[in-house]
Amino acid sequence: MKSIEVSPAEMAARTARFSDLRPYSDQHDESTGIPAKAMEKLTAHRVYPVMVPETYTGRSAMAPVKAGERVVIAIAECPPGDGPGLHNHEITTETFFCREGTFEVTWGDEGEHKVVLEPMDLVSVPQGVMRAFRNISDVTGRLYVTIELGEPGSNDRVAYHPEVANELEAEFGAETVETLKEIGFKFDGASKS
Repeated sequence: MKSIEVSPAEMAARTARFSDLRPYSDQHDESTGIPAKAMEKLTAHRVYPVMVPETYTGRSAMAPVKAGERVVIAIAECPPGDGPGLHNHEITTETFFCREGTFEVTWGDEGEHKVVLEPMDLVSVPQGVMRAFRNISDVTGRLYVTIELGEPGSNDRVAYHPEVANELEAEFGAETVETLKEIGFKFDGASKS
């Protein structure tokens, strides 16, 4: 049996080079004026979208590879001490595979549980569970992150713990929190299936 023929041009469209990836925080900073440091409280220092479904419209839509129906792949890059605030992927499963550094992944309504990931360790957090991660090593850490979408064509709804909004308001002002809400960020932390 002969395999399917794929042209070099078709394979090029299915290839992502790390040196060409652009973090999605750039799109928020450019389009909304939200300070990069405020975005870092919501995401890793840099999140590089790598692959999304063709019809995906979420925050990783700028990924260079369009493939599959239910998987979003990104690389989360965090300097020492960095990571997003407590948040809940309401309808998706998020899996972390540690490539570099050491990460503490916390979960629970107040982040009361934790697991530490060393290079080549993996943890998969079910949908609807509050979670956060932080690089606890002294080097830049990278996580390979996979988001499993519930159904083809769905997106990755994320709600942040209300305390994250309080921290943002204290550091960046109420206007930043309102702008984030206007572009779709939620701070209720509740799971809505």
